[in-house]
Amino acid sequence: MYYAYILRSLKNGKHYFGSCEDLQKRLSIHNAGKVRSSKSGIPYIVLYSETYETRSAAFQREMYFKTLEGRNWLKINKII
Repeated sequence: MYYAYILRSLKNGKHYFGSCEDLQKRLSIHNAGKVRSSKSGIPYIVLYSETYETRSAAFQREMYFKTLEGRNWLKINKII
């Protein structure tokens, strides 16, 4: 299984959108400071995730979250 996910920084409240195969392992990598784009917001929690059968489907959902339409959907559904 693959995941599209949203993390929230406990330090600054910002969101990080991503996709991966092992969500808990990926969260550990983010919180260890090994991802340059999320390093400044450590620590993170998983705010929201969705499960997909394929890597490409999870990646497409991640890309949707990053669009204006996707952000509006997340706000309407009170996710972010």
